[in-house]
Amino acid sequence: MADYYEVLGVERSASEEDIKKAYRKMSRKYHPDIAGPEFEEKFKEVNTAYEVLSDPDKRRMYDQGVDPNAPGGGNPFGGAGFGDMGDIFSFFGSAFGGAAGGPGPLPRTQPGRDSLASATIDLKTAVFGGTADVTVDTFGVCQTCGGSGSADGSQPTTCPQCHGSGHVQKIVRTMLGQMMTPAPCETCEGHGTVIDNPCTECHGHGRVRTRRDVGVTVPAGIADNTRLRLAHQGEVGECGGPAGDLYVDVRIRPDKQFTRDGDDLHCWIRVPMSWAVLGHDLDIETFDGTETLTVPAGCQPDQTVVLKGLGVTHMRDADERGNLVAHIGVDIPTKLSDSERQLIEEFAESHDSSAGAVSQSSRPTTPSRKGFFDKLKDAFS
Repeated sequence: MADYYEVLGVERSASEEDIKKAYRKMSRKYHPDIAGPEFEEKFKEVNTAYEVLSDPDKRRMYDQGVDPNAPGGGNPFGGAGFGDMGDIFSFFGSAFGGAAGGPGPLPRTQPGRDSLASATIDLKTAVFGGTADVTVDTFGVCQTCGGSGSADGSQPTTCPQCHGSGHVQKIVRTMLGQMMTPAPCETCEGHGTVIDNPCTECHGHGRVRTRRDVGVTVPAGIADNTRLRLAHQGEVGECGGPAGDLYVDVRIRPDKQFTRDGDDLHCWIRVPMSWAVLGHDLDIETFDGTETLTVPAGCQPDQTVVLKGLGVTHMRDADERGNLVAHIGVDIPTKLSDSERQLIEEFAESHDSSAGAVSQSSRPTTPSRKGFFDKLKDAFS
């Protein structure tokens, strides 16, 4: 027999409130929409444990060594003790046509399940933080009856079919003959009470299917595919039951100007050959506005220039940010006039006349090992 107390992580002396809190915690943890489909069986086990321990009659039966969910109602002698003999005879009473105690009525107020949604933000929102709106299709409180399920606000009355027990006795044919077994009452759906004048909007459930927009606070520095939790923003429970939580998967849209690497931002800038040779100050657009970037004299292709503190906000320290790394590309002209070509040849003759033999290696040479004008001569040749 499964240990339902262990499944919910509570002591055997736990109160109804403790069991309810433990159930909500475990159901959120193992919900297949949140934890993944591989936890579906574990989620069913949690629900089974709560179904037994939240019902006083089922819990009493279980504490006496009888699992109400086991085939045939469980083995009454399989637990640690037999319990009170009157309870055992009461348990077997239904098998002999007696008035046996059923599993008990189901409470009308039920906790709502968790919901899952997704939001896509731009990179700038990930850098500084902000808000995102998500549309959630779930159950909300019925505005017509205010969640009571009753059209006139009246309280539910005792079910005339099951007299408040939530179940009725049915005859089941077995290999041992006909036996009486409890089954949920169809009139009250197992609640033991009926709503005489149910709300026409929610049909007595106190909630309706609805679509609503929820504002999500996005923390600065959030990473792609991060899951955020919004407490009590999920599915509303039946008849005023507490709402579950809303989980939002946040995805970051690719940016046209910057690429993110951790908390650093990278961009690629192409400059004319003369700027790379002589150096140049230029303005670039950042998420903080226009900033001045200095291309150093003699800048090599693929060289980087770092602008500190213009990257992504650190999640653990909002006062710190990563860097903006600019990768410099050099535009080497491919068509020159005769005068331009003559000037380049004169420069090469005076600057590169002492150059030695070509270096050959089994590995690519780094940009710093090959001069800018060497690349220029390679392009012309």
